[in-house]
Amino acid sequence: MLWLPFTHKDSEITCSDDIGRLRTHGPEQRYLSPTTGLCRQLIVQAVTPSGKFEVAIKDNTSEICKLAIWLLTHSPFKGWIIFEWIGKSVWLALKLLWPLIWFLVQLYFGSGDSGEDADSSYNTGYYRPYLRQFQGQLWAARSRTEHSLHLKEGPGMNTRTHACYPRVLMIRGSNQNEWFRCEDRNTIIHAKYIAISYRASDTYTRGPCEKKEKAQFTDDVRAAVLGQQFDAYWLDLECLGETESEQNLDVYCMSDVYRRAETTLIMLGRADSGEDECWRSWGGRVWTFPEALLSSRLCYKFRDREEVKPLSLFQLANLAYTNSEDEQAIVNAYGNGKDPLERLERLALLKQAIWRRAMAGFPALSGPPLLPRLDVVLAGGSVTGGGYKPHKAERVYALMGFFDHRIQPNHHEDELQALARLSMANDNDRITERMVSMFPSTSTPGASRRWYADNDIYHANLWDILPEIQVAGVTGNGALVLDGCRAAAIRWKDFPDVAFANTYSLTRTVIGYIPYLSWPFIVIGVGIVWMKIGRAGGIVFIVFGFVLLLLAPPLLLYGKSGRIVTAQPWLIGVKGVIDRETVEGHLYGGIVANFPKILHLPTVYLTPSGSPFSTPEQLARRTGSDKQYEDAREQEKSGPGHMYTLVDTYSSTMYYFRAERPPTVCIFTGREGGLGRFIFCSENCKANELHKEMVLRMPTEISQRMELCGWVALG
Repeated sequence: MLWLPFTHKDSEITCSDDIGRLRTHGPEQRYLSPTTGLCRQLIVQAVTPSGKFEVAIKDNTSEICKLAIWLLTHSPFKGWIIFEWIGKSVWLALKLLWPLIWFLVQLYFGSGDSGEDADSSYNTGYYRPYLRQFQGQLWAARSRTEHSLHLKEGPGMNTRTHACYPRVLMIRGSNQNEWFRCEDRNTIIHAKYIAISYRASDTYTRGPCEKKEKAQFTDDVRAAVLGQQFDAYWLDLECLGETESEQNLDVYCMSDVYRRAETTLIMLGRADSGEDECWRSWGGRVWTFPEALLSSRLCYKFRDREEVKPLSLFQLANLAYTNSEDEQAIVNAYGNGKDPLERLERLALLKQAIWRRAMAGFPALSGPPLLPRLDVVLAGGSVTGGGYKPHKAERVYALMGFFDHRIQPNHHEDELQALARLSMANDNDRITERMVSMFPSTSTPGASRRWYADNDIYHANLWDILPEIQVAGVTGNGALVLDGCRAAAIRWKDFPDVAFANTYSLTRTVIGYIPYLSWPFIVIGVGIVWMKIGRAGGIVFIVFGFVLLLLAPPLLLYGKSGRIVTAQPWLIGVKGVIDRETVEGHLYGGIVANFPKILHLPTVYLTPSGSPFSTPEQLARRTGSDKQYEDAREQEKSGPGHMYTLVDTYSSTMYYFRAERPPTVCIFTGREGGLGRFIFCSENCKANELHKEMVLRMPTEISQRMELCGWVALG
């Protein structure tokens, strides 16, 4: 989504700085300054600037180095360039005079501030910190000592212990001709019952005939139950509670109803409409997997046939689950245990299967979970009692039956909030922490900026991620509040003057200081001539000083040569795609780009596997291919959002990526495949949230150069 400048007051936004002081500004993209802690307009350097918030690429590197490079790379004998060459030579000479003047001022007035800005003198060994913290209240907290805005869990609701019997059963009366709704515990615990699974759309239709069709369906169920020699059954049409609290409790214990049942009877539609269609219809429901996988025994019956047939999980998979390998893997794990799945892998596959069944037509979801349509939920069959009010987080509640710890259903929460609560209740799985480090491979605009991810752009599985953060809670907007983050600010306005240290050489050190002696020689020579001490000696000093000025460019550059041992960590962003030579021309005074072989300075490398556009070289040494620059340029012509280039000075690596907005914060959240997972986020200062723009795989060791920050909200 593009940010556009507005001027009318209705679009003004109020936010706070790092210490909570309120400020008002326009809707343009903002960032929190790592030096002042104030919310500022984001100025982005771009290959092709457009709009007032974009500028051309520039740098703050040493002016002396840039002048020396220009003088060495431009001949003064080509046309009228001689005048520009002379002007730059004079400017370089004046630059060399400045240290002498500053030394005399310091000597006369005493020590003081050099007047350099914070950026040019910034050299702490750490990336620029991210200063903003989450300052609101949690909607739901992981710790019981934290204040939560949502309704508190009822007594005994957030428990690991499963229910040993249903709250309500339909039981056959003593006169053998009537059924009654039983809530008596002593009666229920001694009753063996059948659980009924069906799809509402195959049973009745909304309208004037609904009541009659439900009654007919109930009669069919009772006849089938008696045919199986049972005197009790559970059917949601008759057993779900009438009040909201009773319905929440029934949904909470839904999985236990099927666990404790002697058998689960699947009531299908009419076979004359097509058996395959009946199975597909039943298999597309939200509650399919809890009912089938948690049942000890399965059987099925068509509405227009009397026969009740037994059913195995493998038969069920062939009949109802024919669209995904995930379902086959789940059935194999539950069917005979010969193909076991790790717990996290099993839960992840179950989540994907349940999410797929929440939508008609089995579409593949690619963004955060959408709110289920009421007609889809009402067609579910497992929680479709006449007075039942569907939950917005129905899919999460269907999934939670497979977890050790459950959460109390709540009509006021959406699926993101419910999924976050379920993950916090089952901390050993850390599902949401792992999702934070993933980025969906296909997404709709804006969807990828949420913390939720069904798949990963790098083809990693949920269980491949080793999280390094913890979710402290969830906000009312569904944002995760993260603790233990290492974060860094990204610089967008220009290339800074990166402080660096190279290998020590006495020869280079001496030669590098020689140009600064030119003006002392000239001043001494002028003084000798003026004082008439020795005219010839004074002229020699003056001539020698001017010779040093002429030789200053190569001497200065040689003095700054040598292998760079370490550099001040910076994350530098550019809108658009730029090549390595352009980046090297703006780092370390541009020496690397112009004299790489003479001065032996390291180059900036393209990442071999850290971004979606990475292409590794097929060589003995692991490095990125220059081909990815051409690929990124080609991708820049089409696709959502914009292409960006990121430069990391600590690892000397470049990354190309696509995002909707320029990310201003980088957060280390986990590890995967030998690299760290770093999420790049833009800032929403009004909501006090970060929005995920991209995830890059970067060397894990750079996280040690990021400072720990407080709680951050990831929306």
